[in-house]
Amino acid sequence: MNEAAIRRDELTPSQVMAFLDRYVIGQSKAKKAVAVALRNRIRRKRLPEELAKEIIPKNILMVGPTGVGKTEIARRLAQLVDAPFIKVEASKYTEVGYVGRDVESIIREMADISVHMVKSKKIEENRGVAALLAEERVLDALLPSKSKVRQPQDFMRILLGSSSDDEERTADEYENENESRRTTREKFRKLLREGKLNDREIEIEVTESPLSNVPFIGVGMEEMGLNLGEMLGNILPKKVKRKRVTVANALKIFQLEEAEKLIDMDAVVKEALDKVQEEGIVFIDELDKIASADGQKYGPDVSREGVQRDLLPLVEGTTVQTKYGPVKTDHILFIGAGAFHSVKPSDLIPELQGRFPIRVELDPLGEEELLRILVEPENSLVKQYKALLQTEGVELIFTDAALREVASLAAKMNREMENIGARRLHAMLEQLLEDISFRAPEMTEREVRIDDIFVRERLAPLVENADLRRYLL
Repeated sequence: MNEAAIRRDELTPSQVMAFLDRYVIGQSKAKKAVAVALRNRIRRKRLPEELAKEIIPKNILMVGPTGVGKTEIARRLAQLVDAPFIKVEASKYTEVGYVGRDVESIIREMADISVHMVKSKKIEENRGVAALLAEERVLDALLPSKSKVRQPQDFMRILLGSSSDDEERTADEYENENESRRTTREKFRKLLREGKLNDREIEIEVTESPLSNVPFIGVGMEEMGLNLGEMLGNILPKKVKRKRVTVANALKIFQLEEAEKLIDMDAVVKEALDKVQEEGIVFIDELDKIASADGQKYGPDVSREGVQRDLLPLVEGTTVQTKYGPVKTDHILFIGAGAFHSVKPSDLIPELQGRFPIRVELDPLGEEELLRILVEPENSLVKQYKALLQTEGVELIFTDAALREVASLAAKMNREMENIGARRLHAMLEQLLEDISFRAPEMTEREVRIDDIFVRERLAPLVENADLRRYLL
């Protein structure tokens, strides 16, 4: 499926499932849940405004071990519809008053992400016009006008009262000079477009904000959604700096400057905040880490329950102040996730449980699923390693038996050690191909065959040796 060919407001659940199947193996229940949630957003937009306001998203709670695809499903869903997306770990937030981050910073960060997304899209849309304007500025630097190239003797001529060259010239001479400059400019334009001037150095003026690179957050200002560095940067005058760069770099600098000049930031901010409110997706991982086992209300569990209560208004709908303006969270889709090994979803406070009405359990990955993950997804691990070594002129050839052996050993380690799902495959392949990757630039053989014997020789000792396994994921 070519997602570019499908309009976002016409995506069907089956099309969403087909897209997710390209990146995540199995987990059909979770895929179906997010596909329906996405379709409900499309349905809601088709309703009368008064009714649409009342329909809130049905948030999803994904329960399953690490490395089975929870984050990937949410991330790819946001990618499909070009929606603002943020992934956070619930454990890094603590109750207000304790050491930790304010949960409302989740929405402020997503507003930043959305503004960046919309601004990047507008810059891309203005690329053609900006490129022409940048070209003119480079030509101005290559061929400065005569008014900018003052002759040293001009001042003496004025002082002594002698007539200048300008007064002595006729209209025809002016016209001839202008025509000559136009002809020269067009010749330079042709050379510029052909890339023949790329390495030539020119001197340009670059405008810099005095505090553009200073991430300065005042005490207590994060909670108000204010960045003091940006505020002062907008008040203080801009700094103009002269620097020598190549023509190729000058084109890039000028193109970005001109594209930003063409952007209406007020319109960008409005569109970005609308995207957050109507299309935003928040993925909250490690929800099980803030659950209190068996309802205990002492020790660190006090802070854990406090985080849950702080998250509650965010999930059920509130207004968060950001530096761009207020953001309502009523229609943001929240996807919670956690392994829930030592606690159960029912150990979350009842109010928060009620805000995640859809619960899906993701299946642990066995040998067959791990084998499919190695080869089936778009840009799978095997494809990535093949492409990397192909840049050195080395072609990797994996036999079916080799891939099955890798999957079998990964499944064995997941059973006997901590189950980290598909992440185990990353470590296995890195160990398997480490020597080849190291020697690739000097290797004489252009083709390397990886079979099951090679896999067992490289990985079996590590899998069998309990002491060494502690250092291998």
